[in-house]
Amino acid sequence: MKKVVCVLIILAALGGILGICQYNIYLIKNEAAEVEEIVDEEVTNPIDLWKDSHPKVRGIYVTGPTAGTDKMNDIIDMINSTELNAIVLDVKDDWGNITFSMDNEMAQSIDACIPYISDIDALMKKLKANDIYVIARIPCFKDPTLAAAKKDLALHADTGEYITDSKGNAWVNPCSKEVWEYNISIALSCCELGFDEIQFDYVRFPVTENSDRAVYGVDLDDAARQSYITGFLTEAVSAIHEKGIPVTADVFGTIIKSDVDSKIVGQDYMTLASTLDVLCPMIYPSHYATGEFGIEVPDANPYDTIYAALEGSKQLLEPLADDESAIIRPWLQAFTADWVESHIEYDSDAIRRQIQAVYDAGYDEWILWNSASNYNSDYFLSDN
Repeated sequence: MKKVVCVLIILAALGGILGICQYNIYLIKNEAAEVEEIVDEEVTNPIDLWKDSHPKVRGIYVTGPTAGTDKMNDIIDMINSTELNAIVLDVKDDWGNITFSMDNEMAQSIDACIPYISDIDALMKKLKANDIYVIARIPCFKDPTLAAAKKDLALHADTGEYITDSKGNAWVNPCSKEVWEYNISIALSCCELGFDEIQFDYVRFPVTENSDRAVYGVDLDDAARQSYITGFLTEAVSAIHEKGIPVTADVFGTIIKSDVDSKIVGQDYMTLASTLDVLCPMIYPSHYATGEFGIEVPDANPYDTIYAALEGSKQLLEPLADDESAIIRPWLQAFTADWVESHIEYDSDAIRRQIQAVYDAGYDEWILWNSASNYNSDYFLSDN
């Protein structure tokens, strides 16, 4: 009897031990699952969630000099009282100047920094405190400052003179890896400063009086032009996405419809839409020729012109699934093009017609361009 009791006691003890072991295994497995879940959350790049979680941008362009004055306070007040929620801020302007003292070795070495904005950290803090989405604008290949400081990076004609725009502003070589690296380094500096998005402009080949004589130092045909622009943006996206920041590029509106224009400037609309997070076609009505879209004076018909351009965008990108395509966020016209015959004044009515065309075409983001950052609150719906 004692032996039986002893055996039962031993079996019970063993059962208890086995039960404890099984319970411990259960705990270990669940803890491991929890750890794995936490690790998965930690390694998820914010950019993977950005498309569905970011604010629908309704923004305006702001120059460096404007941002460095009291006028910026008026702009912030206007944003707070209207439908606006974003600004596109010049980090590098069209002359290659960095608009504040940037902690960037290359920019410092070529004396590119002009502190229009005396304290960028304070400005960013103020913008964030007002819940404003801040986009860093970085013109790339039109850069007179870099061209003057690094003549080997400047784009020259076969006769030796600079490739310039009509105002004498020099371009740098879009095929140069060093030029790529410089612009990407500026973008990465912006990521560290807290910008919500990077926007590249002049990310194309020049179309100027002497650009057909430009020497690029590489074999260049239509396909190669597009491959260099796509190559730069692909490299930029890879680097900037590591910081969890989305990447945008401005493109000619005419490349939506014109294969010729697309090849000349090196911007392939569909390819870029599948490369970037946001694509910003510049579809200013004043920039379309007489008769475009069957409209006698596109500038005088802001609604019809914007709607037709965006319908063209939609048709061109139809083969791309939503998760494969960039968000389309058009630039709209907030200036009067008095050089256009039969132009109209771009007042609040003309601007509202453009915005309505964006919505009617099935898009929900837009930004306004005025080179002097002059905007009237009447352009926008009240936020009250």
